[in-house]
Amino acid sequence: MIAITKNEEVVLNQIKIFAIEYPDGIPVGVLRKDLGFHEYDLVEIIKELEDKDLVIFKDNKVSLSEYEKEINTVNSKKDLEELELNIKEKESYELIRNLVDDKNLISKYTLEGHLLYGDLKLSNFRMYHIILSLQNKDLLKPITKDDGEYYLLVE
Repeated sequence: MIAITKNEEVVLNQIKIFAIEYPDGIPVGVLRKDLGFHEYDLVEIIKELEDKDLVIFKDNKVSLSEYEKEINTVNSKKDLEELELNIKEKESYELIRNLVDDKNLISKYTLEGHLLYGDLKLSNFRMYHIILSLQNKDLLKPITKDDGEYYLLVE
């Protein structure tokens, strides 16, 4: 699932409308005139959509990409960050479930390494935020053993 803001949704919908008329890409100027956005803001929104693999932005022209993902629209960037954090939190929890041993334990450093450098590629801040959130929800519990620090996955 991909989460986008209301403004991103407006721009994406307009790109879908113009895609038939401009098969080689919609000039940014055409979108700007039709939507009434400032060019800088419009380009930033288009870049956000490109980062989410919804559009292709090249030579000051925009075209739709071939995506088959569910899109969820939120009201603001703050809502978007919260939704993405919840999605990352769920993905992190699933990753932890796959990594724990038969006693539901995982080494602190192994877990942090997988969150930072694995498929999720979380930043340090986001990784610690997710770990703390999972602890606050009583899903993850820090444990100290003789041979190091661990997390216990509480199911």
